[in-house]
This record gives sequence, structure tokens and C-alpha cells, in this order.
Amino acid sequence: MPGDDVMGTNSLSDAGLAAVGESFLKLENLSLIWCSSITDAGLRSFAEKCRSLKSLDLQGCYIGDGGLTAVAECCKFLQDLNLRFCEGLTDAGLVPVAVSCGRNLKSLGVAACAKITDLSLEAVGSHCRSLESLSLDSEIIHNTGLVAVAKGCSMLKVLKLQCLNVTDEALQAVGVFCLSLETLALYSFQKFTDRSLYAIGKRCKKLKNLTLSDCYFLSNKGLDSVAVGCSELTHIELNGCHNIGTDGLKSIGKNCVQLSELALLYCQRIENDGLSEIGKGCKYLQALHLVDCSGIGDESICSIARGCKNLRKLHIRRCYEVGNKGIIAIGQNCKFLTDLSLRFCDRIGDEALISIGQGCSLHHLNVSGCHQIRDAGIIAIARGSPQLSYLDVSVLQNLRDNAIMELGEGCPLLKDIVISHCRQITDTGVSYLARKCAFLESCHMVYCPGITEVGVATIVTTCTRIKKILVEKWKVSARTERRAGSIINYLCVDL
Repeated sequence: MPGDDVMGTNSLSDAGLAAVGESFLKLENLSLIWCSSITDAGLRSFAEKCRSLKSLDLQGCYIGDGGLTAVAECCKFLQDLNLRFCEGLTDAGLVPVAVSCGRNLKSLGVAACAKITDLSLEAVGSHCRSLESLSLDSEIIHNTGLVAVAKGCSMLKVLKLQCLNVTDEALQAVGVFCLSLETLALYSFQKFTDRSLYAIGKRCKKLKNLTLSDCYFLSNKGLDSVAVGCSELTHIELNGCHNIGTDGLKSIGKNCVQLSELALLYCQRIENDGLSEIGKGCKYLQALHLVDCSGIGDESICSIARGCKNLRKLHIRRCYEVGNKGIIAIGQNCKFLTDLSLRFCDRIGDEALISIGQGCSLHHLNVSGCHQIRDAGIIAIARGSPQLSYLDVSVLQNLRDNAIMELGEGCPLLKDIVISHCRQITDTGVSYLARKCAFLESCHMVYCPGITEVGVATIVTTCTRIKKILVEKWKVSARTERRAGSIINYLCVDL
């Protein structure tokens, strides 16, 4: 059955896998994620029957070299192989796959396989000329293996690396040989510098997606090299790169005019001037994520609002200098915004949400921990966002039933709501919501003293599509437990 995908569970046995092989001889896609009961014998039995297999995901399986060798012998058309957390594998298993399936192999993922060394990657470089995607997480791999891949796999488009022993030499080889590279993600690198990014920027002109996470020795100069050289960049994520600051982001704003998504996480050295440059130069920006960026405030958010009118997603968390002024500007200018998250931004209040409610029709809203928000702000959202499907108003101590009832009236498509730690919401509010929101599927309502077993029972009996409720156990009556025990999750307080 070409294109079918068999999703496994940890209860799938060798006998079950053999039955799948016997029943679907033309199966092309097989996912066995965390199927810990599957052995080499089971995988061999399957491989011998399903020789048309193109995609195999063995993540978390206790498969050894024998099982993978069987795949190499039988499944010559294999294109995609995921070996994340296959701790029993060694070079003796992966090298035969590279040799036998190399002509067709396009995607390879290896993580936490402590016995797979540079020898396997050298085989990949020699035999897998069509490889387009490599995801590698290893403390064992050194420059030798990655350089071999760079030299031999010139069609490589996606490269994701978390390799503690890889240095500038390997990344420079990627810059020289992998001219088709479109996605580069580097995680927790300790041994490479701006020289690597200079090599990428100099020749990888097709790069569109760049992720730099916890790369401590990169600076503004390296980011500038990529920004200037890779003008087709559309997605950039900077996470915990503490030496990259305002000047690096300014270069992105001036050179990467096609940028559509930007994520800045734990970037303490980036200030308003840097993000303001994004607002001036990146008019196609559609998604912006900001987490713990203490130097970013209303000034730069206003610049984003004025310059990035196509913005559809804005997520801000713990950016304490962002207040009403910036979010009001978003509401006035970004009419296509549908996804807004302002978690623990304690300077944001009702004025901001009133502007959003008047200017945008949201599908997703998270204002958890924004203590200044009261009924007026949520009511404005309820009246302006009839397609709202997700809402998190947890830890809003001043939110009352009036706002929840307005949500019931104005947002009939609501599927998921989080009202935990809302001390003034009572059974009256949640009961009204339950009657009005027929599509409700999940409700989190722990630490709400005004909600009793009556409110919980009302949700269970009224919301026919409900799939998950999170609540204190003592608020669930025996009758409610019998009726809906499988969908009720209890808060653990006895640990």
C-alpha cells in the first residue's frame, strides 16, 4: 500500500510486525517510534517481505546491527532513515545501509548513537551522493566524518548539527562544497567561530533557514556575513547566542528583505534599535517570537507594527519592557494577526487587548500571567474574534464570570481554554461557556476556588466533544468519575 504509514506503539511485537509485512507487501512508509519490543529478528522478517520500503523511522527502538543490515540487504529503494536514539547500533549496521541504499538515500537522522563514528559518515559521503538532509546529534563524530559528507553530498539541502567535537574546519567544508544548502541549524556548538559563518555566507547563496542555538563564540560579525551573503533568508532563530547583539540584527534587517519568521530567545544584548531595523526592512515578516529579551520594548514593537503589516503571529514571553503602547500599535496596523501570545508581560493591560479586539480577528490567544488584564480586555477579544479556538487566561486574578460568559456568546468555535489560577471565575461562568461552546475539547481549571464539582459536572455532561479536563481530584464527584474518568486529568498535589 504505497504511501501508507504504520504507526507503532511500544506494545508492537516481532509477530505483529511480521503480520504487517505479510499483509502489506508493497508498504513504502513504516514508523516504529519507541517500539521497544521490536528486535533484529522482527525487523529482518519485515524487511524480507517489504522490499519496496522507502521510509523507515526507528527512533527509540532497541535495534542492533543485524536488523539494520537486513534493511540494507532487502530495501534497496530506501530514501528516508531515522535512527535517533537507537543506542545499540554501530558502524557495522549503518555502513552497509550507506553502501547498499546510497543511490536512493535522501534523508538520514542519527542521534544518541554512541557507537556510530566518523567511519559511518565517511561511507555516507562516498556512497550517498543524492543525500539532501542530514540531522546529526553526536559527541563521537569529529571533523573527519562531516568533511567527508560535505565533499561527497553536494546536493545537501538540510543540515542540522549538535556535535560537540566539530570545529570550523567542518563547517568551512560545508560552505565550500554544499552550495545547495537551504537549511542550517547549529545547536550547542563550543568549538567553532565566526569563520564558519563567513564560509557559509560566502558561497551558500540559497540558504533560507538559519538556526543558531547556544553557539557562544559567534558574534555580530558572523551573523553579518550570513546576512550579507544569504539574501534569500526567510527564517532565522537565535537562541542563547550571548555574543550576538543589536548590530547583528541590524544587518539582518538591512539585507534579508524576504524574512518571514524571526525568533529571538534569551538574546540579552539585542536592544530596540536592532528589532526596529527589522521593522524598517522586513515588510514580509509574518511571525515574530521574543523570549526573555530584556532590551526590547515598545519602541521596537511599534516599528514592527508600522513596517510589518503582514504579521500573522506574535509571541512574546517575559519581555518586561513591552507594554500597552507596542501592542496597541499592533492592533492598529497588523490586521492579519491571528495568533497572539503575551505570556507574563506584566505591563500589558486592557488597553492593549481592546486595540487587538478592534483591529484583529484572533484564532489563538495566550495572556497567561498578564496581571493587569481584566474583564474589559477579554470582552473586547470575545466581541472581535468570533473564530477564536484557543485561549489561555491562566493566572489572571481579576478575571470574572462576566468575561467568560462573553466568550461563550462571541466565540462559539472555542476548542481549548485554560483558566487555571483564576480565582474569581465560578461555576456560573464555566457552565455558561459549556452551554455556548459546543466544540470545546479541553479545559484546564486547577486552583479556581470558585469552581466546584457542579461546574466540572456541567462541562462533562454538556460538552459532548470534551477530550481533556485538568482539575483537582476532590472536585470530581463519583458520578462524574464514572461518566468521564478517561478524560479527566488530576493535579498531582501529594508528591
